[in-house]
Amino acid sequence: MKYSYSAMILISILITQWVCEARDFDFFYFVQQWPGSYCDTKKSCCYPTIGKPDSDFGIHGLWPNYKDGSYPSNCDPDSPFNPSEISDLSGRMRKSWPSLACPSSNGLGFWTHEWEKHGTCSESVLDQRAYFQAALDLKKQADLLKFLTDAEIHPDDEFYSLESIKKAIEEGSGYSAWIECNKDESGNSQLYQVYMCVDSSGSEFIQCPIFPHGKCDSQIQFPSF
Repeated sequence: MKYSYSAMILISILITQWVCEARDFDFFYFVQQWPGSYCDTKKSCCYPTIGKPDSDFGIHGLWPNYKDGSYPSNCDPDSPFNPSEISDLSGRMRKSWPSLACPSSNGLGFWTHEWEKHGTCSESVLDQRAYFQAALDLKKQADLLKFLTDAEIHPDDEFYSLESIKKAIEEGSGYSAWIECNKDESGNSQLYQVYMCVDSSGSEFIQCPIFPHGKCDSQIQFPSF
């Protein structure tokens, strides 16, 4: 099939516009997960090859999002994950961004997925190393376990009100958070993931323009790990 010169120009413009739109975004969700809740399900978990992670929230991801609730993904297939780009961060990555998926792994598969699905959509502001560095720095700013324990909310298998958890995180960080729950083997709702919002530079927390869908019970369990 042959195209006229003007048609080819139009196609080129549309492709360029699509690529630009795919890489443009409004903010990030910075998501941390509680390992006790990941493991305390029928699916269970597998510890990393280096051993059981610390009893602390671990990074799940730094995800570009739009204010309408949608998000870009897999934006650049020509930008594969390259472990050498973050070789100097590997110790911090294993500690703060462990994989609990089975079978046990060194985390590279998890980090590959996060970069290729989410990180490539932020390349206009963060290259691969800067993307992972930004997430590690944000975790240092948002010490969720400290915020919660300062409010006498502990990972002790007890139940706490959802509102008290939200309040503790907001008082500790200065910003509101969205709580995602999952179910343990007995069907109890438990604290699973915490979403906080970050500006499009990946450096500063902001108040969330929109939260994900879903809800927790009014009383949720904070399982031990």
